[in-house]
Amino acid sequence: MRLRVIHTTHYEYPRAVDFAPHLLYLRPRTTAHQRLLRHDLALTPAAKIASLRDAHDNDADCAYFAGQASSLCIRSDFEVENTQWNPFDFILDARATAFPFEYSKQEILALGAYLAPPFAATQSALRAWLDTRFTDRPGETVPFISALNQLLFQRLGYVRREEQGIQPSLTTLASGGGACRDYAVLFIELCRTLGIAARFVSGYLFAPSGEDNRAVGAMHAWAEVYLPGAGWRALDPTHGIWCDSTFIPVAHAAVAVSVNPIQGNVYARDPVGSTLHTEVVVEQLS
Repeated sequence: MRLRVIHTTHYEYPRAVDFAPHLLYLRPRTTAHQRLLRHDLALTPAAKIASLRDAHDNDADCAYFAGQASSLCIRSDFEVENTQWNPFDFILDARATAFPFEYSKQEILALGAYLAPPFAATQSALRAWLDTRFTDRPGETVPFISALNQLLFQRLGYVRREEQGIQPSLTTLASGGGACRDYAVLFIELCRTLGIAARFVSGYLFAPSGEDNRAVGAMHAWAEVYLPGAGWRALDPTHGIWCDSTFIPVAHAAVAVSVNPIQGNVYARDPVGSTLHTEVVVEQLS
């Protein structure tokens, strides 16, 4: 499957401002099932672009601006080729087929940031929530994780939140819903509370019907869990599924805000506000 994504972000300011360097997580990553064919990044005002590899091994771009402007437009246009694949095409290590399982010492060393549990008060509340709502727990690892993923999909309601930031997990549970990034962070914290290494993923989702308001017109977020023998495996609690070739991963991190797609500040002599307009188009080419 060949997919094209056009992601345009436009900021308007009431007067000219100076721009600090902006870190951009907009370039999709290359995986065993995803190949980047082309990526064009256009910025107005013009900026010097320096590519880098971050601490989580993501590809990112840093934009350095030279002058002032009253608007900022960032347009990312890329094509990827995703192979059709079965998300369950893996073989677990024998020690991980039943849940709970234990990671090896080497895995624990490598996965430290992805195993870090939430704060004690949050962890206690999450355990209590699981104890009352996740009572019929499968004894095998894959069905267990699938059931946990489905639990969030069934118990929560999707809310498209335009404001920035991620809800605390307990707020998501108390309000009964949130945006895709809120689902992902809650799922990750539940996994870590249960001893499963998990990380946040930012990217895009192709919805063939074009009718899925959880995917159309915005970036998407989901989670990956680390399973011995299988490696990192992606799940989307917003839709209650394991991820397939319609998902386009861009960046992953232990902490969600680390991979916000556009990160940077502006400077002005007096405080200034801004307006933001974002448009995301994901289309199938072949």
